[in-house]
Amino acid sequence: MKESDHRPRHTRNMQASLPLIDGLLHPQHPSTLRAMLDDMHPADIAGILGDLPLDQRLQVWALVRPEHEGEILLAVPDAVRDSLIAGMERQALGAAVRRLDIDKLAGLAPNLPQGVIRDVFKSLSIEDRERLRSAMSYSKGSVGALMDFNMIPIRDNVSLGVVSRYLRRFDELPDHTDQIFVVDRDDRLIGVLPLNRIVINGPEAMVGTLMLTDTIRLHPEEKADQTAQTFGRYDLVSAPVVDEDGKLVGRVTMNAVLDYMRTESENDLLTQAGLLKGEDIFASAWESAKNRWVWLALNLCAAFFASRVIGTFEASIEKFVALATLMPIVAGIAGNSASQTTAIIRSLALDRITRASATRVLIKELSISGLNGLAWGGVAGLFAYYLYHSFTLGLVMVSAMSLNLMVGALAGLLIPVTMHKLGRDPGIGSNVLLTAITNSGGFFIFLGLATVFLSP
Repeated sequence: MKESDHRPRHTRNMQASLPLIDGLLHPQHPSTLRAMLDDMHPADIAGILGDLPLDQRLQVWALVRPEHEGEILLAVPDAVRDSLIAGMERQALGAAVRRLDIDKLAGLAPNLPQGVIRDVFKSLSIEDRERLRSAMSYSKGSVGALMDFNMIPIRDNVSLGVVSRYLRRFDELPDHTDQIFVVDRDDRLIGVLPLNRIVINGPEAMVGTLMLTDTIRLHPEEKADQTAQTFGRYDLVSAPVVDEDGKLVGRVTMNAVLDYMRTESENDLLTQAGLLKGEDIFASAWESAKNRWVWLALNLCAAFFASRVIGTFEASIEKFVALATLMPIVAGIAGNSASQTTAIIRSLALDRITRASATRVLIKELSISGLNGLAWGGVAGLFAYYLYHSFTLGLVMVSAMSLNLMVGALAGLLIPVTMHKLGRDPGIGSNVLLTAITNSGGFFIFLGLATVFLSP
C-alpha cells in the first residue's frame, strides 16, 4: 500500500484571478505574475488558462511551477490541454505527468504523445505499471475510469488498536477517506469499517465484529451515470470497486463523481447548441467555423424542406393571406412542447427506460399533448376568429395545433430512443431533428387543413 502524497494547496476564489488577468492586459514584470501564480490553486490557474487567448495562455503557462503542471493539465478542457501539451518538450511533459497518481495519469493518457506514455511506463514500478494498464483499459464514462487506487485495506482478525497504529504510519489519509476496506487473504472484499467506529470503540475491539458487510459495491464496467445516481441516493462519500471475483481493485470518491457530473453537464450544454465538447473559445475563427458547419448544414436542409412544404400550398396562402401570419404559431408552440418531451434523454442515459415503461411514457406524453392542444389551440383559435372573423379558420387552428403537438411529442420520444438504440448520443442532434419535424409538420398540417376546409 502506497502512502498518499497530497501536497497542501492555497485555495482562493476566482477573485484572485482578476489581478493576474489585469496584469496580462497591462504587462507587468514576469516575477510579479509568477508570484501571483505561486499563491493560487491549480484549479484556479486552469480556469484562467481557459479564459485567455492562446498567446497569453502560453505566457501564463510558462510561469507555472512545474510541480503544478500535471494537475492543471487534468483540470483544463480538452482543447486547452491540447494547446498546452503542443508547446511542451517531451522531457518536461513526462516529468509533469509522472507526479500524478496512477488513476489521474490514466485519465490524461489519451491526450499524451505515445513517446511520453512509453517513457512514463518505463519509469513506473511493476505494480504501478499494471495498475496504469488496468485503468487505461476502461472506457470513458465507466466506473473504472473514475476509480482511484488510494485505498486502505485491512484484515478482519485484527483489533482496532492495530488498525490505529497502522493508520498513524501515514503522513495523511487519502482524500475522502470515510471508511476502511476489509479484505480476506485473497484480497476479496468482505466488509467496510467506518472511521467513526474506530474512534468511538476501544482498542481491544475486533474489526470482524464492527465491520459492515451489507455495503454498496461497484464494478469497473458499470456506467458512471448510474454510479452518480447511487452516490446521490445513498449520500456516499466513497465506495469500493470490486472485480468479477469480488477482489478489491479500487474505490470511487464523491469528488470524482462530482467532477464527472460537472463535465457531463457542460458537455450537454455544448452538444445541445451544436458545439464540440471542450471547444476552445479562443481557437481560430476558421477552426471554430468548421466545428459548427455540420449542424448549420442540417439546419439549412431543414429550412429548405420547410420552405418546400410552404411552397406546395402557395395557392392557398395567396387566397387566404391570414395563413401566412398564423402558421408560425402552430410550428413554434409544438417545437417548445416537444423540447420538453426530450427530458427522456436523461432517463435513457441512466437506463431507466424499458420497453414496457417506454410505452407508458409515450401514452402519457401524447395525452398531455392532446390536452395542451385543445386548451392552447382553443386560445389560438379564438385569437384567429377575433382577428379574421372566420369560425372555420379558428377550428383549423385548434385542430392543427392539437395534431402538431402530438406529432412533436411522438418525435420528442422516438428520436432520442432511436438514436440510443443505434448507439448514438441522443443529446447530439435531437433538437435539430425535432425542430425540422415540428416546423415542417406544423406547416403541412395547418396549410393542409386550411386548403381542405377553407377552399370554396
